[in-house]
Amino acid sequence: MAGGSDVAEALSCAQCGKPAHLQCPKCVELKLPREGAAFCTQDCFKASWSSHKSVHLKAKLSALGTSAAGEQDSHLASEGWLYCLRKGQSRSPKLPHFDWTGTLRPYPISIKRIVPAHIDKPDWAVVGIPKVEPNSDLQHVVEIKTPDQIERMRETCRIAREVLDAAARMIRPGVTTDEIDRVVHEATIDAGGYPSPLNYYFFPKSCCTSVNEVICHGIPDARKLEDGDIVNVDVTVYYKGVHGDLNETYFVGNVDEASRQLVQCTYECLDKAISIVKPGVRFREIGEVINRHALMSGLSVVKSYCGHGIGELFHCAPNIPHYGRNKAVGVMKAGQTFTIEPMINAGVWRDRMWPDGWTVVTVDGKRSAQFEHTLLVTETGVEVLTARLPSSPNVFPWLSK
Repeated sequence: MAGGSDVAEALSCAQCGKPAHLQCPKCVELKLPREGAAFCTQDCFKASWSSHKSVHLKAKLSALGTSAAGEQDSHLASEGWLYCLRKGQSRSPKLPHFDWTGTLRPYPISIKRIVPAHIDKPDWAVVGIPKVEPNSDLQHVVEIKTPDQIERMRETCRIAREVLDAAARMIRPGVTTDEIDRVVHEATIDAGGYPSPLNYYFFPKSCCTSVNEVICHGIPDARKLEDGDIVNVDVTVYYKGVHGDLNETYFVGNVDEASRQLVQCTYECLDKAISIVKPGVRFREIGEVINRHALMSGLSVVKSYCGHGIGELFHCAPNIPHYGRNKAVGVMKAGQTFTIEPMINAGVWRDRMWPDGWTVVTVDGKRSAQFEHTLLVTETGVEVLTARLPSSPNVFPWLSK
């Protein structure tokens, strides 16, 4: 950030949230607001550049009063909203060209949300790439958690559950998925945690929101939820050095019967899988249970994405495939923590990736649903660390029967 100017008033770094004393010189030249253009160091500015430079493009488009993406996109671009590309490392004012599989389309996304300096952060929060996780021995060995780790995970998973419940209360027609992301972000920060997805391999938001044919990793954006949609909200919180991960799929207004059956069957798949978790059970058996129940309902199980170990690392061993005849190795032991998160499709199991590099959709455009819990294997069975609370919103009709 050559030639950065001092920032007179107290501002937070747009990358890490620490007090900022430098400002992007291009933003100064374009007379852009100082909020979002201040940085604490050259390193933070460089780490932010791939996304921050889009602010300059937006300003130029706004000055020209035009956008190839149309009038609505021009308005959004002038307010900092652009389409996400290259796994979050690039932005564009134009809707990408793509052979869309269903009726859903990406909408522009807002700028990255700020995390205050006092929040403890994982190592990817600034640079976008995990340093410890990829090379850890725990990618190959399933860790037995210590009592201290287990207690910290209980706390973190409780926070994650409360954050997801806050998001669930937002679900209604007319609400954008970006608004859901804002609630998740603020609730996580208020609890003293960090939203684990934010900047994880450059993921641009604090949670995943997967609508209709999106299987997983949907990016919150400016699209308003519509009556009849289904939407999955996937929340992970980092607190006291550990992660807690869960998700649920919700109905938006009046949903057709086929979608209701899909969502309920997916919930049941997870429930049945959890029921077999105990010491001595092979990890591969989880997929057999899920696959059997899904096939009985005429549905298919996604094979490209799986559950995972979790703790001080976001993703680690074991891998938990959700489909039948899988080759997962190992058996469950007391003290292990992992997620089960089946993705169930109304059509075929195969998937495609959107141009943003994150959003995974069904290849036939039919709907998909998912549920997830973080689990602890105990001496006698299983503890669902992200279990629903008495205060959790009553949004699933089958739980009231």
